[in-house]
Amino acid sequence: MDDIHELDVVALLVDRPDAGLRRGDIGTVIQVFDATNGHPSGFIVEFVDESGSVQAQTDIVDPSSIVKLRFHPAREAA
Repeated sequence: MDDIHELDVVALLVDRPDAGLRRGDIGTVIQVFDATNGHPSGFIVEFVDESGSVQAQTDIVDPSSIVKLRFHPAREAA
């Protein structure tokens, strides 16, 4: 969990039918939270559809169910 931070873009590695999400859906971490007595630590991730509408906002408490996406801009030709 240490390498995923707020505003990171992540991909879902498992289906989440309860939230209407499928493996491969892309979302943005909008909050990272610590554990409390009633809830484990985790993330709140917002997923959007192709038109930019919010598809779901859901808690992710198992960090192995998401992966951080890394973008490397293309280098300009010299």
